[in-house]
Amino acid sequence: MKKIIECVPNFSEGRDKETISAITSAITSAAPVALLDVDPGEATNRTVVTFVGTPDDVVEAAFAGIKRAAELIDMRKHHGAHPRMGATDVCPLIPVSGVTLEECAELSRVLAKRVADELGIPVYCYEAAAFTPERKNLAVCRAGEYEALPEKMNHPGKGPDFGDRPFDEAAARTGATTIGARDFLIAVNFNLNTTSTRRANAIAFDVREKGRPQREGGKVTGKPLKDENGKPLMIPGTLKGTKAIGWYIDEYGIAQVSMNITDINTTPLHVAFDEVCRAANERGIRVTGTEIVGLIPKRALVDAGKYFLRKQQRSLGIPEADIIRIAVKSMGLDELKPFKPEEKVIEYLLEAGQKKSGRKLVDMTLEGFADETASESPAPGGGSIAAYIGALGAALGTMVANLSAHKAGWDERWEEFSDYAERGRDILDRLIGLVDEDTAAFNRIMGVFAMPKGTEEEKAARAKALQEATLYATEVPLRTMKTAAEAFDLLEAMAREGNPASVSDAGVGALAARSAVLGAQLNVRINAAGLTDRSMAEALCEEAEEIACHASARETQILEIVNSKIG
Repeated sequence: MKKIIECVPNFSEGRDKETISAITSAITSAAPVALLDVDPGEATNRTVVTFVGTPDDVVEAAFAGIKRAAELIDMRKHHGAHPRMGATDVCPLIPVSGVTLEECAELSRVLAKRVADELGIPVYCYEAAAFTPERKNLAVCRAGEYEALPEKMNHPGKGPDFGDRPFDEAAARTGATTIGARDFLIAVNFNLNTTSTRRANAIAFDVREKGRPQREGGKVTGKPLKDENGKPLMIPGTLKGTKAIGWYIDEYGIAQVSMNITDINTTPLHVAFDEVCRAANERGIRVTGTEIVGLIPKRALVDAGKYFLRKQQRSLGIPEADIIRIAVKSMGLDELKPFKPEEKVIEYLLEAGQKKSGRKLVDMTLEGFADETASESPAPGGGSIAAYIGALGAALGTMVANLSAHKAGWDERWEEFSDYAERGRDILDRLIGLVDEDTAAFNRIMGVFAMPKGTEEEKAARAKALQEATLYATEVPLRTMKTAAEAFDLLEAMAREGNPASVSDAGVGALAARSAVLGAQLNVRINAAGLTDRSMAEALCEEAEEIACHASARETQILEIVNSKIG
């Protein structure tokens, strides 16, 4: 899974378009991140910016944005309706895919230290990055806002985590920044077949973590009960990590349960959907659909699609687009308006931006890919073709598993074949990625030849870069070999246990997997020949030879099974 994080910095300027544009330009110029949203507010005098990318790119872009904001925004002149403490008031890092909250917390602390050390901006760490339990709460860090900084700085227990010192002119200009990490928040509305706000609120109180107030006699109109400290006693709701209310929407003529899922690991979207459906049903109301507000991580929809497929006892090893389509239909995401994953899913928006900067081989048509291979350009070459052949072999094994999962009379075995299909899908996806990575490895070598080689230092740097690029170009086809070889277990199982009508497909898959392994081995050998470290070159070639011999043996074994069944 590709590592992607989101960053949502809030800058204390919502009126000057030139300043806002300069800050966002600094963000996008610093690293290849995707700028998803810029939301200025005149009354709040605050702009919320949303961008995503790989962890290193996002941290670099965030630093650039914070630096530019410090140069352009003078907090001594700032006034607005929203609480604020600095030119960059808050800057959270949020895991989207392939990254944990803990990793984001560590990244945010590194960023906080860099901002304090290089820019001289005082920084508090909050949420998952907080050094003390109290500072997990943003309000605690921002207590007293900008005006309280002279008293808070250089005061035990109140000063910032990084850049603490007596309040000075630099701090007066930039204010302080709060940097941290938090989970991704999904904003979702569940559509109801009622116009009653009161009933929508009742459902919201049933499910939200906070729940509802306890009342005398257990009656809705009873007096609220309080504890010895005078705080209301609450009956908790059923969904952890959620906040919800009910409201009526004039535009749609329906009531909704409006929910923020603040911990999508504890309460995934599909779990919230089913629980709201249950609570609504108990009150004689139906959930007719779902509305996603803003953006959503791909995994939320993929997990939902797989959840509903399991309930149907259908294979999960189908293309990602089909899984997401199941999620959309199961939760009615397209009831009020068309739901377009390419516009709502963070990863797809990021991929769309990357495609504009350069096309990928795997995005071409079959004919286009063949024409590109046949052209005068040396890439794509054998390494990319080997990876693609391997992907096709894994795809055939996955197809047999999917066909077996819903074969008539085999219903009790659906999960067995679904597991095989998921494994095949994983192998397929990794090999597809290697199609473009092999060409990238070749281009990296070509790039070295464009380096200057006049001085001795330049020659040494060029020679070092060439060896690094050559090693990479050797390791990529070796990975293709290893990945393609993983398909043999799947293909043998499908030849033995899969749908008998598709046994020839398993055989063709074995032929393709072996071709992928042997083809990639040729690339390992030719690239290893360019390594000056001969012991390393020999070790890589020996490993490749072992994989190739094993692949040939597995192919023979699988074809014997296939031929015995074909007759």
